[in-house]
Parts: sequence; structure tokens; C-alpha cells
Amino acid sequence: MKDTIKIAVAGVGNCASSLIQGIYYYRDKGPRDAIGLMHWEVGGYTPADIEVVAAFDIDKRKVGKDVNEAIFAPPNCTTVFCPDLPSSGVRVQMGRILDGLSEHMREYEATYTFLVADEPEPSRKEVIKVIQESGADILLNYMPVGSEEATQFYADCALQASVAFINNMPVFIASSPMWARRFKGKNIPLVGDDIKSQLGATITHRVLTDLFKKRGVKLDRTYQLNTGGNTDFLNMLNRHRLKSKKKSKTEAVQSVTAQRLDNENIHIGPSDYVPWQKDNKICFIRMEGKLFGDVPMDMELRLSVEDSPNSAGVAIDSIRCTKLALDRGIGGVLEAPSAYFCKHPPRQFTDDEAFQMVEEFIFADRIKFDEVPDYISRKSDKTTAPV
Repeated sequence: MKDTIKIAVAGVGNCASSLIQGIYYYRDKGPRDAIGLMHWEVGGYTPADIEVVAAFDIDKRKVGKDVNEAIFAPPNCTTVFCPDLPSSGVRVQMGRILDGLSEHMREYEATYTFLVADEPEPSRKEVIKVIQESGADILLNYMPVGSEEATQFYADCALQASVAFINNMPVFIASSPMWARRFKGKNIPLVGDDIKSQLGATITHRVLTDLFKKRGVKLDRTYQLNTGGNTDFLNMLNRHRLKSKKKSKTEAVQSVTAQRLDNENIHIGPSDYVPWQKDNKICFIRMEGKLFGDVPMDMELRLSVEDSPNSAGVAIDSIRCTKLALDRGIGGVLEAPSAYFCKHPPRQFTDDEAFQMVEEFIFADRIKFDEVPDYISRKSDKTTAPV
């Protein structure tokens, strides 16, 4: 009998809420009515095969509660599309704070935006013990933007607990040679960095930038501005925490331009916190360039999406690809999943290239039996092996 995919979650925020709701939502679906999935089945695993076995957070409204209850607690504000969840039997554990809480967030305690739990912080050994005893296969990192120390803490815990690590946040783990070597040395799968939404600002901006290149339009300058009302946008009011986030988002677009833009001609990054938007993210993209005959043109786009389900639609595939790597005994950075699912992988590819790479990764066991979809070229010489 096929195993379930056991995951541990560090950070029970909006993204974790959407992911966990989705696991239950698709249990009653079949491949014909599973709207919103990139893949119904990955290596034999469906969304229903994913099981949360451990969770960590630092908010007093979540710590100590069943994880299926905690995902609906404030300050979470994402869309509830699967409200009636059964008890999971998994209690949210107190996590390490470190730099996972920006100092300015404490100013919002009076408005119930953030409340730190009274429980003592666990030691590294205690966190590792919880992960190991849970039987988790994979640890997902959902720390806030700018949480360098906290992300590295959980990455190290994953290594010590011998579980795979998916870094959904813009702290450079998979794209760090040091961390990549550590995971490769222990033959533990690693995916990252900074999850790319299913149809969000970055993927849309990248596709349009690639379109300019393919159609011979010279891109002169561009910006991407984003507003939102969730805790992530509130956290990003502290501009000192945005260095890696801006680098991740900017490089995701720069990497697909025909010619890299000067820094003054490209601006990509969060713009402002608008409380009443809650988990709705509004993105404004402007692109200016020149057509045939040096004739100028410009394009403006407004995109409105629910931020966290947009993330979960990718995370659910990233989890299953990571489980495939575990099943196949593959460790280190998973290049194909990282390139397709993340904004800042170790190596950037166009989205068309990354799509084909991840399809070949998923169907690697079937290629020799000629059972792959028609859109996969069997003559491709691109590698999907981990770096």
C-alpha cells in the first residue's frame, strides 16, 4: 500500500491554512472535477495522500490548538473554502521566535493582529524530537519575510531530523551553496527558494517579459507594485526585512529579459499594507518598450488574486515532487521542482523550460515505457538531477 506524505509545517499562517483546506477539499473530488490543480496525480500521489503530522507557530491563538482549528484563528484572513474540517489530532507546538517576529508587529498587539504565546520557546533538540516522533517526511517553511535566523533554524532542524525541506520563503537556502552542500551531503531533498504563486504577480510578469523577448520588443523599463492586507504585507512595512524578498522577485524577472535592465529601470517589490484588502493581493505592472522602427509602446496590467490559495496551488505539487525524490533516493537541491515552483532557484530557466523539466522529473519512471504526455519531448537533453 502506498504511504501517505507526512508533512510538518513551520508557521500556521494564511498559506498553511489554504494548503490544509485544499488537502481536504480535493479528497471528495476526482480528476475530472479537480479545478485549480496543475496535476491531479504526481507519481501516484493525489492531494488526499498528504497528511499534516506536526506544526509550529508562536501566536497564542494557535499554539496548543488542533492544527485544523488553528488555521482559522486570527490573524489568518484568507478565504475559507473548506470550513468543516475534522480534528486532526495534531496540536500546534510553540516554535522558536528568533527574527520571525518583526519588532514593529508588536505595536499591533492591541488590535489583535499579533499575540505572542506565553509558552516557553523550545530548544533545537526539542523541535527536532517533535519532527522525528511525528514521522514527518517533509518540513515546509512558512516563516515571515525577513526571517533569516528562523528559516535557517528550521532548515537545520530538517537536516538534523533527516527530513526533506521545502523553503517557501525568500531566504536563500536552496540557492546557497553552503546549504545545498549540506543537504546533498546527507542525501536529503531540498526545494527552494521563495514559492512562485500559481498565477501571481511574478509568474505573470515573467511571462510578459519573455513575450517581449520572443516578439522582438525591447523592454526599456518596468515596475511591479503590490498591495495587500494580510500579515505578510504588515510584516513587510519594515523595509529592513525586504532585502532578500526584493532580490528574489527582481531576479525572477531579470533572468528572462533579453538584456538585463539597469537597476534604475526596474522596480519590483511590495508597496503597501491596506488592512481592508485582507488576503487579497492587488498587483500593478507597467512595461515600457520599443517596437519595430523604434516606435514606443507601453502596457499596464492590474491583477487581483487571493494570495494564499495562489501559493497553495503550487505547494501541493512541490510537496508531491519532493516525496518522489524521497521515494527515488534523490537528495540535494531538486533543480527541476525548484526552477518551476520557486522565484529564486539555484539556476533560473524560462518558465517553458522549467515546465518541461518538472514534467520530465514527474514522469521519469515512465519515460522508458513511453507513458508520458505528448507535450514532453523525449529528445530533451536537459537534466533534472539535483545540483
